[in-house]
Amino acid sequence: MTEQLHHHWQRARNRLKAELGADLFNNWFARMELEAREDGRLILSVPTRFLKTWIETHYLDRLRAACRDCFDDVAEVRLKIRGAARPQPAADLHPTGNAAAPVPHRRNGKRPARPMVPDAEAGLDPDLTFDTFVVGMPNALAHAAARQVAEGAQGVRVNPLFIHAGTGLGKTHLLHAIGWQRRQANPDQRVLYISAEQFMYRFLAALKSREVLSFKEQFQHIDLLLIDDFQFLQGKTMQQEFCHTFNTLVDSRRQVVIAADVAPAMLEKLDARMRSRLIGGLVVDMQQPDENMRRDILARKLEMLRRRDPHLMVREEVLDFIAATVNGAGRELEGALNRVIAMQRLLGNTPIDLDAAAHAMRDLIQREETRPVRIDDILKAVSQLYQVPKTELLSARRARSVVRPRQIGMYLAKRLTSRSLPEIGRRFGGRDHSTVLHAVRKIEQLLQQDEALQKEINLLTRILKDG
Repeated sequence: MTEQLHHHWQRARNRLKAELGADLFNNWFARMELEAREDGRLILSVPTRFLKTWIETHYLDRLRAACRDCFDDVAEVRLKIRGAARPQPAADLHPTGNAAAPVPHRRNGKRPARPMVPDAEAGLDPDLTFDTFVVGMPNALAHAAARQVAEGAQGVRVNPLFIHAGTGLGKTHLLHAIGWQRRQANPDQRVLYISAEQFMYRFLAALKSREVLSFKEQFQHIDLLLIDDFQFLQGKTMQQEFCHTFNTLVDSRRQVVIAADVAPAMLEKLDARMRSRLIGGLVVDMQQPDENMRRDILARKLEMLRRRDPHLMVREEVLDFIAATVNGAGRELEGALNRVIAMQRLLGNTPIDLDAAAHAMRDLIQREETRPVRIDDILKAVSQLYQVPKTELLSARRARSVVRPRQIGMYLAKRLTSRSLPEIGRRFGGRDHSTVLHAVRKIEQLLQQDEALQKEINLLTRILKDG
């Protein structure tokens, strides 16, 4: 996408957000992307059939108006499902654009033998495998658990596996990777990836057509169910139906893997019994990547792009600059890399320097710099949350009530500021860099198993970033 097209698309998005409000915009338009502009036609994409249908039914006129006002000579706006394969018969379409698991039919009261499901019908993205997943300290536990489930490790029962993390940290990637690995090891197993939105869409369609029994039967022979964006599962009837499906699979020792933005304990609208069953499985989280991991992610993404375009080159110092500047996760990094590549192509495919890269990413850099976090801010926030005076955080006291908040403060300083370890140590009472490094590693280790600490860190992070 050229820089001019990106600018126009951002204007259209901003207009929709202003008209609809942040909540409606985030629910229906946040994952919409501009794919192409050709012959007066604007092609936009969304990740699921549910989103496409809902937007076309409720918001298409507003979307067209916003795009026509922000783009020159746009006569038509079309929606497509991102990554959809070749067209398939409508009756067999899965809400993602992939085919749904075939519904078993009864003949003479007997269920036929279980058919195999082709790869495309499992709803799996061929690019999202363990080979393309970048592993680092922030996601190591989740990756290990996913591998364990995918390989069906003997003597280990991880059911359900619940993965929670913020947007863009790789939850969906791990779900697809589990599916591909399981299919590779056991080609005859039935694997289905589906989002909570798609589950609701299919259930409502079954209710409308009076085919609820057929809907239930679709899940009877699934060996591995991968359900994404679980936090969007809403409504008592919908939750009861999922609970029935979940219990049927888990009680028959078939695997369920769930991904959500928050831990099960924070799904307050979820039925208490269902929440308890989820907590009873293995719950793992994924944290924001550090700079080294961001650099590895960029290298992996560039490697994948070069498979399609072997002539594509990006200078090492530009990758280093993106990793150091963009503090987000996979999607933000990919967006920054795409901008750099787009500018290179506009300039004749000549690798650009740091100044040009900074120009291509200027709005991302400005957004990162709008709310700088200072170590004084961190000391103040930690002091208030844990009721520990700032003087004690900077003192030599070794009491547990002081040491843990002090370690949390050092961890946040490393994660949210650009200060070096020696400088952080000096600001925390004149400690050396090894003490800071120990504190950071200690908190990272505790975050893998302490849900209460995860909530406290997330709360402090929001407080500090929101100013």
